[in-house]
Amino acid sequence: MWGLLGGEGVSRIIVAPSILSADFARLGSEVAEIEAGGADWVHIDVMDGHFVPNITFGPPVVACLRRVTRLFLDVHLMLERPLRFVEAFVEAGADLVSFHIESKDAPADVIEAVRSAGKKVAIALNPPTPLERVLPWIDAVDMVLVMTVNPGFGGQGMIKEALRKVVELRRRLGEKALIEVDGGVNAETVEDAARSGANVIVAGSAVFKKTDRAAIIDTLRKKAERFFNPTP
Repeated sequence: MWGLLGGEGVSRIIVAPSILSADFARLGSEVAEIEAGGADWVHIDVMDGHFVPNITFGPPVVACLRRVTRLFLDVHLMLERPLRFVEAFVEAGADLVSFHIESKDAPADVIEAVRSAGKKVAIALNPPTPLERVLPWIDAVDMVLVMTVNPGFGGQGMIKEALRKVVELRRRLGEKALIEVDGGVNAETVEDAARSGANVIVAGSAVFKKTDRAAIIDTLRKKAERFFNPTP
């Protein structure tokens, strides 16, 4: 598993604002603002209207973002058939591709496709899905993404019971592994996420509904750093 590279003076926390809550009419400017505000990654939720009821972004949007930002592009495929689209999103500029264990494609095939393209790969699981479903794959991926809302729409409240999976993953994977939490993260709930062992923080409406993007990104990072528990 791809671990954090941080040393002394380097944050152990990655803040990844989700553009699902951005103003799509000025998406380039929105991403520029979070980059200037200190974001580490851009989280891009890709939805197909089948795996989840919503439809969002395709490879052309990722390609446009790649041209306007140097931020790490964290592409989250909420797709029924992610394997069909790995190549297109990689070519568009994705740095990391996440796919769901609940999708219809074989995990080994998706992992191999992303690896063959020279990119990082993560496996995701939804709140109702037992952690045991992803355990056979955690050593084959670079990150595990734990959903703390049922995927499909932004602005939902966090399902805190899902954080128990984060605790168990952190115990199994050790201090430096990347564990991402996505769903209902804000300036209050980030404490629970970090205390559980999450070190990659996805926040959508918590960031994009604020006027001062730098301030909320700084708040999320500092609170997560304060409460991060590498050995829960």
